[in-house]
Amino acid sequence: MSMWEYESEAHGGRRDPGVSSVDFDNHDSLKTDVFERRDQSWYVSSDIPSNLLVKVGCVSFHLHKYPLLSRSGRMNRMIQESSRESEASMVELDDIPGGPEAFQLAAKFCYGIAVDLSASNISGLRCAAEYLEMTEDLEEGNLIFKTEAFLSYVVLSSWRDSIVVLKSCESLSPWAENLQIVRRCSESIAWKACANPRGIRWAYTGRPAKASSSPRWNGTDSKDPNSPSRSQPVPPDWWFEDVSILRIDHFVRVVTAIKVKGMRFDLIGAAIMHYASKWLPGMAKEPSLPASEESWSGTQLGSSTGLHLIIASKEDLSSSQIREQRMVIESLISIIPPHKDCVSCSFLLRLLRLANMLKVAPALVTELEKRVGMQLEQATLPDLLIPSFQKMDTMYDVDLVQRLLEHFLVQEQIESSSPGREPCLEKHGIYEANPRNATGPTAKNRVARLLDSYLTEVSRDRNLSLTKFQVLSEALPEAARACDDGLYRAVDSYLKAHPMLTEHERKRLCRVMDCQKLSVDACMHAAQNERLPLRVVVQVLFSEQVKISNALANSSLKETVESHFQSMVSTRRQLLEGTPQSFQEGWAAAKKDINTLKFELESMKTKYLELQNDMDNLRRQMEKAPPSKPTSKQSSSPWTTGWKRLSKLTKMSTEAHEIGSQMPGAPGGESEKKGQRRWRNSIS
Repeated sequence: MSMWEYESEAHGGRRDPGVSSVDFDNHDSLKTDVFERRDQSWYVSSDIPSNLLVKVGCVSFHLHKYPLLSRSGRMNRMIQESSRESEASMVELDDIPGGPEAFQLAAKFCYGIAVDLSASNISGLRCAAEYLEMTEDLEEGNLIFKTEAFLSYVVLSSWRDSIVVLKSCESLSPWAENLQIVRRCSESIAWKACANPRGIRWAYTGRPAKASSSPRWNGTDSKDPNSPSRSQPVPPDWWFEDVSILRIDHFVRVVTAIKVKGMRFDLIGAAIMHYASKWLPGMAKEPSLPASEESWSGTQLGSSTGLHLIIASKEDLSSSQIREQRMVIESLISIIPPHKDCVSCSFLLRLLRLANMLKVAPALVTELEKRVGMQLEQATLPDLLIPSFQKMDTMYDVDLVQRLLEHFLVQEQIESSSPGREPCLEKHGIYEANPRNATGPTAKNRVARLLDSYLTEVSRDRNLSLTKFQVLSEALPEAARACDDGLYRAVDSYLKAHPMLTEHERKRLCRVMDCQKLSVDACMHAAQNERLPLRVVVQVLFSEQVKISNALANSSLKETVESHFQSMVSTRRQLLEGTPQSFQEGWAAAKKDINTLKFELESMKTKYLELQNDMDNLRRQMEKAPPSKPTSKQSSSPWTTGWKRLSKLTKMSTEAHEIGSQMPGAPGGESEKKGQRRWRNSIS
């Protein structure tokens, strides 16, 4: 057929008698066209009394033997077996697929009554015909042949009927599976979903509309008010809502068939997310962080972000609901395409949270964690706050985040080891893959900011150990953080929530951050933070002073130097004013010691000049004196003693001068060294 939909409305409400209904010649021995129901029993309107009682569940059928004997092999055997025992035969068919409704249609067919076939009853009637063994061996054109013809030529050519039949197969397992009804309907749906949407003129069933509105293949009546204009574009997700009504095992069959047909992977992922949002109530989107979360004000630094978990408690679900949702999660994990970005990282994290709560198979949970690690830079803080469902002491599952970071680093290493590798682009018909290289050069920076926010949030948990906090904060390499402000915020939050830490533990905690990577605002806050150890405050001030010195040394223009110097001096003055009183007293004592050393250095330089003058006078006197032969007394004369004393004092002054020249701001360092070297050369 050239149309997907077989519409009965196009024939004035009548179906083609050769396809949609079954009408046969009546037998000469029995003629009837009415089935009457009385309470829970069905009777045939006939002058001949019934001689066969068939019980299907709680419903009884008072029928005649001959119509069923002639067209049902199973009924033939069962009636013969029951007739040997008594004159009135009774047969029980409690396991017939389709139940009383399907058997009633099959009985009508045996009596030659016209049976109206539709998408809602064809699957049950086909399975019942197979169960009753209504084959061509008993009579040509039997019920199996007629139902197969309707399935092949009417149902499988219609989008809506294929969905309805596949939905009705949920209660017909394993008959519908063995008769290939599920496979054929799944392939029919997949073929239509992957077809070029430009050839479809339809009002799709994915939106609220009449039951008759469904996709059609170039066969829509232009006068139909429910049909859009031919120029209206068809959305690529038109089939999401229809396939989402299927049971999870049938949905998996459809998605698997769609993959084989060549659907775009991002569309497959979107269909999976749509199905999960409909069948898993815990997949609701959570609120985002407030905009002021990055503020450095003192009140907001230690305040809570106000996050709350929106998730159904496991105790609220029955055991059957837990099993069903666990099966849905496991099935969805198994059919997610392996390509990156086919589903969002937020969806994967919410699915991972439900998987941990419902105790999904560990192998599938590990696979899901790897998928999250592939695109962790796209995650948000609310989705990363996964509660601990394994009866751990901490409120959040910190170990899970640690594993996610490990998977992320492994993926980063794999991608960095092969920079020339291009992603595989696959083209399937009109659908062309368009993957995004989300892991760029700033992926680690985004993950680092996310981790710092996560540490700030979980640090408020008093049961979080220092070791776990330290290991998680050091999970990323140092190059991942260009600035340690977020890490400092997490450290300060941990110190505030754990006031009983010892001095050693506080120093150990502060080692996770680099004081040289703190911004001016962070340094201002750290200088006034009484929770930090004094050593850390000193490091913060020293690193700020180093920055000021480097800025002055590297500046080229005088105006730029002066402007930066003024701002940095004011900043350092503010830092000193904001430091604790004990540190200011220590700094004042250090400045006093420096001034004392400078004064002693000046005194030593003065003595050195006096000794140098005495040396010059002695040298001039020696040059004027006549040479004479030295005696033993002269060897121990005051001249010799004076020379020894002068050498000793010169050595002392030289050492003091070297110490003074090494101090910053000591004047005349180079000139004094040169003078000392000339004096040594003169006395040698």
